[in-house]
Amino acid sequence: MPHDITSRIEYSEKYQDDKHEYRHVILPKELAKTLSKNRLLTESEWRGIGVQQSRGWTHYAIHRPEPHILLFRRPLGTDPTTGKVNPEMERQAKEKYARDFGK
Repeated sequence: MPHDITSRIEYSEKYQDDKHEYRHVILPKELAKTLSKNRLLTESEWRGIGVQQSRGWTHYAIHRPEPHILLFRRPLGTDPTTGKVNPEMERQAKEKYARDFGK
């Protein structure tokens, strides 16, 4: 993958609900045109096109009006080095969400 294209990949700030944290990744349109529009990408596929993020993220939805935006999520409490949910990190993340959003 040419470096000039991958250097133009943009990453949103993370945001969350009471179960997951989310982020979206905006691909250059010429890169997005090379991808299937009808299925989700596996981790090896999205890493293979130059998307770089910590472990545990899953491409979970296709936003049809903007197929160049990849939607990712992972469970709260995911250890970014292993991609596995750490029960203590999960409890702390859910408690923080409840405090911050009164849920």
